[in-house]
Amino acid sequence: MAGATRGAGRGIAVELGAAGATVYCTGRTTRHQASEYGRPETIEDTAELVTAAGGTGVAVSCDHLDADTVRAVVDRIGDEHARLDVLVNDIWGAEYLVEWDQPVWDHSLDKGLRTLRLAIDTHLITAHHALGLLKNRPGGLVVEVTDGTAAYNDRNYRNNVYYDLAKIAPIRLARAWAHELAPYGGTAVCVTPGWLRSEIMLELFGVTEATWRDALVREPPGVPDGAWSEHFAISETPRFVGRGIAALAADPDRHRWNARSTSSGELGRVYGRTDLDGSCPDAWRYIEEVSGPGKPADTTGYR
Repeated sequence: MAGATRGAGRGIAVELGAAGATVYCTGRTTRHQASEYGRPETIEDTAELVTAAGGTGVAVSCDHLDADTVRAVVDRIGDEHARLDVLVNDIWGAEYLVEWDQPVWDHSLDKGLRTLRLAIDTHLITAHHALGLLKNRPGGLVVEVTDGTAAYNDRNYRNNVYYDLAKIAPIRLARAWAHELAPYGGTAVCVTPGWLRSEIMLELFGVTEATWRDALVREPPGVPDGAWSEHFAISETPRFVGRGIAALAADPDRHRWNARSTSSGELGRVYGRTDLDGSCPDAWRYIEEVSGPGKPADTTGYR
């Protein structure tokens, strides 16, 4: 689980653990050293949640821009298990670098290029080392995690050039891995969560997971006036995308998804999985049909 410290990565790791998997939880923030995020979530926390869910969580400190460190993690997995069944490439780490809705000439060049390194180089470095082990057993699965389906991202410009490239790239990478793993019986899929109630998003709205609906009636600090927060009703926990990916990994016919882009909502419908509240939110269809056109918030028929 590459990039398991928080957010979707943590939710996916926990649900893979609930399915009985041994999950190597990698990331840069440990209980002894924080990344530039400066946030409290750690890979040790994630590993403990994996184990509590029924799997075996293994916390491994890893900067996925450091090729030698990534190679060492993969070598360790090979030494300890002689196989890698699933690689989830969820590495990101650029929320605090993105300057929203800024044209290229106004956006910080340093922050923009750093965003691309975190979003693209990390995935390439990880794939370079990990896919050599994964391909050794037919049936291996690679999941690239992004923001937005291929259809949505094709039709919509994603905030600025750096973010746009960062979120289109994993879709293309999944197609590349599908092509390169084909002779080895491997499957590669790109998956996007919907509007994720990550730790950072909950903090932005000033709520907790238990009180998240309070955000529907007030704007978060620093956000322009408007109906932005009412559409938070379509949001989902990180566990929802995790449940979909765990179901995908357990599907003996998962190769039917090869080279595709899909979403937590679609996986939930296909596999009969729900979020923690029992709903099955279809955020990307909602964004296209309700919030995008500026309609009043109404999740009827979308969750």
